[in-house]
Amino acid sequence: MGKYSIKELEKLSGIKAHTIRIWEKRYKVITPKRTPTNIRYYSDDDLKKILNISILNNHGHKISKIASLSTSEMYQKVAELSSEESDFELLIDELTICMIELDEGKFDKLLSSYIVRFGFEKTMIDIIYPFLEKIGILWLSDNISPIQEHFISNLVKQKVIVAIDGLTINSQKDAEKVVLFLPEEELHEIALLFFNYLLKKAGYKTFYLGQAVPLNDLEKVVSELRPKYLITCITYYPKGESLEEFITLLSEKFHNTELYITGKPVFDLGVKNTKNTHIFQNAKDLRNIFRLQS
Repeated sequence: MGKYSIKELEKLSGIKAHTIRIWEKRYKVITPKRTPTNIRYYSDDDLKKILNISILNNHGHKISKIASLSTSEMYQKVAELSSEESDFELLIDELTICMIELDEGKFDKLLSSYIVRFGFEKTMIDIIYPFLEKIGILWLSDNISPIQEHFISNLVKQKVIVAIDGLTINSQKDAEKVVLFLPEEELHEIALLFFNYLLKKAGYKTFYLGQAVPLNDLEKVVSELRPKYLITCITYYPKGESLEEFITLLSEKFHNTELYITGKPVFDLGVKNTKNTHIFQNAKDLRNIFRLQS
């Protein structure tokens, strides 16, 4: 069970901590628990309720009216909204609740419905990416377990893999080659899978190497395939060397290849572009760089 501070509720719901406190006192919408040392905290149920309250409040429902609803009535109104609205924040909150409840059936149904309504690419960029950022907040605050993270990641990965499998492989000999890989010990591949989808759809000949690729193996692949581009995503600091040293090493080893790198640590460090190394922010950025059509 998750334990959330009021600041964490604020980050996840978008409702100011001060407002949550007022609603607690005036409307009794949630009741914080206390640790043996008298520190206030909130449960998974409190988070789910606050997320639903936030959805309804942001769509014109007064808090006094929301507070009078039973839990089932509140869920029903949110469900009605989600089937009518194109508000991505609402849809992201729905996915978050499914994750907390480990409700695979509902998560899959929601995700499939978003893809039908908005298309695969828009769903990934405007719903799944922000949703994964929200998961990151939960992970950093130690409020989701590895089981929950893997549960969600695998469901999303399945959708991306199905979309990739539905694309036609470019068999033309002059098609530009792209190798996509994750460095050793790097396991978070949803973003890289989506990059593979975008490039493959645009007619690039992609070679997806996947998770935790040893540098020696990557060298062999690059030597054999001679790709024009290498693309990777870094979400951790490689062991035994600084991130800058690691990126410099990649740049030097693959100096005949254009290297594209993304990932939060890369931006946090302020890594700059070099002659053959290019830093990009996200899938939207990649689409612009490679002039990919949505």
